[in-house]
Amino acid sequence: MKPIKLLPTAVTLLATLALAGPAAAADTDQKKLTAEVKDAIKAFQAADSSLKAIFKKAAGYAVFPTAGKGGFIVGGAHGTGQVYAGGKLLGTAKMTQVTVGAQIGGQAFAELIFFETKEALEKFK
Repeated sequence: MKPIKLLPTAVTLLATLALAGPAAAADTDQKKLTAEVKDAIKAFQAADSSLKAIFKKAAGYAVFPTAGKGGFIVGGAHGTGQVYAGGKLLGTAKMTQVTVGAQIGGQAFAELIFFETKEALEKFK
């Protein structure tokens, strides 16, 4: 009889572990992305000190710390970043691009998008 009583407890424990694993991984990925975004912002500002004023003036901004693109005739690009307004994180964003034409190779880059108005930021969201 005791093994039958333990079955619901074991199932609950396994379900909890199965759900907590991906949640913990997502939290770690988000922390890593936040660190990469902060590093990218520092690199952008080191390359062009006038960006500090633009960060303060902008209604918001999106930072894609590492985007990659590549192709051979048909190509694509993808990156994950974060969107901010007033220096506060609003959420994550994904950038995807598909291209067709004369191309060969690959490239990694960082991208920064400023939103001059709240309307532009809302449209992006």
